[in-house]
Amino acid sequence: MQRVEGIGGLFFRASDPDGLTRWYSRHLGIDPPPASYDEAPWRQEAGSTIFAAMPADSEHLGSPHHSWAVNFRVADLEAMVMQLRSAGIQVAVDPAAYPNGTFASLEDPEGNGIQLWQPAGADQQDTEKGG
Repeated sequence: MQRVEGIGGLFFRASDPDGLTRWYSRHLGIDPPPASYDEAPWRQEAGSTIFAAMPADSEHLGSPHHSWAVNFRVADLEAMVMQLRSAGIQVAVDPAAYPNGTFASLEDPEGNGIQLWQPAGADQQDTEKGG
């Protein structure tokens, strides 16, 4: 059976696409989509990826009118949280340390849910091996 190799893109509606693209670039280091096919797009590091449908009433996705949330792997959660907070962005750090790592949550300027994850355990080892 053929299988997909990973996520090739994440596309979503935005009231201010240009502003939101700049926000993700400035605060999370995600390069904007290339202006031409001659430019390379943002490349993510190899590692674990969870692809999961959630119940319609899941609090994990934030307010009921949002239908998606994205989880980004980070190397140093504490440093990323400090960077975001110094830019005036509210970040809630989960006080628990789970077997698969530590987490923090925030929203982009349009209220979309973002979770930051510093992997641990088997997920960290998978990331260090390159997927």
